[in-house]
Amino acid sequence: MGLGVIGALAALQLAGCGQDSTAGQGGQGGQGGGQGDDLTGRTFLSTAATDGGQPHELVAGTRVSLWFADDGRLVANAGCNTLSGPVDVGGGTLHLSGDLSMTEMGCDAPRHAQDGWLAEFLGSGPSWRLDGDELVITSSDAELVLLDRSVAEPDKSIEGTKWLLETIFTGEAASSVPADAPAHLTFTGGRVVGSTGCNSVDGPATINGSTIEFGPLAMTRKACPDGLAEIERAIVTVLQGRVPFTIESDQLILNPGGAQGLGLRG
Repeated sequence: MGLGVIGALAALQLAGCGQDSTAGQGGQGGQGGGQGDDLTGRTFLSTAATDGGQPHELVAGTRVSLWFADDGRLVANAGCNTLSGPVDVGGGTLHLSGDLSMTEMGCDAPRHAQDGWLAEFLGSGPSWRLDGDELVITSSDAELVLLDRSVAEPDKSIEGTKWLLETIFTGEAASSVPADAPAHLTFTGGRVVGSTGCNSVDGPATINGSTIEFGPLAMTRKACPDGLAEIERAIVTVLQGRVPFTIESDQLILNPGGAQGLGLRG
């Protein structure tokens, strides 16, 4: 049972989409408004879209995500590939400073078409306005309404949530964990309990701000098949000493940017 390698860009997205909860000043009508700094560092998730004056239904199970990175990039995703490139949002207009780069994941035809729709929409130089936590982007024939991620999908509490392991990070590489390897962790009462997908774990885990101080872990000693043993080694490697963590909505990353890290979903 091996680990399937997924794009390193996915790891960067999980670790990098920081939030700035400061609300911007709303603009007026469709002329755009607010300051570019109102968007910087924030992620917005779509709530509605229109095209040609008619509701534009996104592919089932997908939504548009726009992250205005601190370094001046726009990182966008519509359910499959990730688009990114420099963006200028001055004057109430969203202007891409160059061509958007795009990952090359294989998508089904509807999501591939949705990628194209989003790229064309963002590249058309649409206007934008920010009313509190709602961002409205309008082109000549389409409109996208989005809500700040911190409102649309609030961060889960690290304590009391059952976190299921989805990804193992090794440097800039990210490996998906097979669905039949149900590794999970729960932090409660100053301890961590869970499973590596093979053996049970239990030990001290003191949460202080954005770090966790792990004590010695107690584990059962079942022999694990090769694939589960690989996952177990990664978990044991990360859950040692003082480990930084980030939470983005329902995603927890332990030791982001480290030599070895874990991505879990609550």
